Order: sequence, then C-alpha cells, then structure tokens
Amino acid sequence: MNIRNISSRLLVLILVVLFIPVYGQTAEEIISRANDKMTGESNSSEMVMKIIRPDWTREIGIKSWAKGTEKSLVLITAPARDNGTAFLKRDKELWNWQPTINRVIKMPPSMMMQSWMGSDFTDDDLVRESSIVEDYEHQLLKDTVIQGRDAWKIALIPKENAPVVWGKIEAYIEKKDYLQLLFKYYDEDGYLVNTMVLSDIKNIGGRVIPTKMEMIPAENPDQKTMIIYEKMQFDIAIDDAFFSIQNMKRVR
Repeated sequence: MNIRNISSRLLVLILVVLFIPVYGQTAEEIISRANDKMTGESNSSEMVMKIIRPDWTREIGIKSWAKGTEKSLVLITAPARDNGTAFLKRDKELWNWQPTINRVIKMPPSMMMQSWMGSDFTDDDLVRESSIVEDYEHQLLKDTVIQGRDAWKIALIPKENAPVVWGKIEAYIEKKDYLQLLFKYYDEDGYLVNTMVLSDIKNIGGRVIPTKMEMIPAENPDQKTMIIYEKMQFDIAIDDAFFSIQNMKRVR
C-alpha cells in the first residue's frame, strides 16, 4: 500500500470521527442537549419581564428556582402590589400563593393556556408543566439559518396522552453551541399562536446562552412580552423540601 492510499484512508477516518458526533444525533438528542444548556440539573435566576403594548408597558420582577423538570418555584418581587405572589410546580401539582388574600390555590391543567400575569406567556410557559424533551416526539425537518447562525429546524409533536397545551412546536437550535434561537407554537388545528425569539447571547452563570426571550402573539404582532435574565446560576444544590407549599409562602 503506497503513502497516498494510506493518507487518503487516514483523511477519511478523521472526517468520519469528526462528523459522526454531529450528524449521528437524533432530533431528541439535539433538543435534550439544548434544553440542558438552558436549565442544567438545577438553576436559579433573577429576571425582568416587560409586557409591551401599543400604549403602555409594565415591568415585573421575578426570581425562580428549578430542579429537573418536576420541581420549580417562581416568585414575583415587583411591583409592590404583586410582591410575594408565588407559583409552585411539584411533580404534576401546580399551586399559586396570593398573599394579598392569604390564599393558596391549586391550579388545574385547564388553566395552563391562560395568560401568566397578564403577559403573552402562558402559565405552562413559565411554570413549565410539560417537558419539551419527555412529552413530545421529535423530528428533524431541515437545516436553516436563524439570526445569521446555522440551525436545525425540529418539529415537536405531542405524545399520546401527554399533558401538553400545544398541538405542535417548531424549534430552531443553533448547530455550533446548541443555542435555542426560535420557537413557534401551534394549536391543535395547526394555527400559529405564538412565536418566541431568543437573543442577546452572552455569558451568564458560566454559560453562553440567550438572555432575552420575546414572546409575540400571531394575532397581535404589535404587542409582545420580553423576559430579560439578569442573573443565573446552574447546577446548584437545592433540597427537595425547598419546593413546598410552606416555603412558597415565605421564600424571598
């Protein structure tokens, strides 16, 4: 065997080793990797939500904690009239603490499509009852370019009997760093309901991720809701007891 043949075979082997990890991935693996990058095994964050309408804007301060896909706690810190309002997800149970009336309300699944705090996000978007990894079948559709970045376009179709509110989701994931760039949410009849654009990519909490999310309703494109992450921590120690109704009432 001459040197040219050896070199050619070596080049082919190198290319195979380099490209198998990327092109051998399934759509589910891509979604899982992108989701893990945004959430980690656990996380905490501080953010500002801006509800933008043609003639007014409202800002809401938020703190949140999450552990896996089964436990999360969201606390409203501003404005003053809403300070202390909290939302708890624990396994399949969803709770809302309203300090102004000193009442805990258990939220039924039927409420998940309702507007969250008057925004363009739904209760499901913020409390994350459903999992984009576990509750959907995933299908690679095509390669595309989003925000000047090469990306995968992936269809998420709900599994039978999955506790989800959307009929279909289209996810656009950047190829190089598995960044979530765009999501399109459709109802059961296939009509586009919301588009979420993720941008302002920067290092926060030791990870390079999008730090701004914009939710834009298809029927009202002149309005939107922005969530801007100001602080994030990943893979932190959070005891399961943190996600309790008692703690929901007193967390700050």
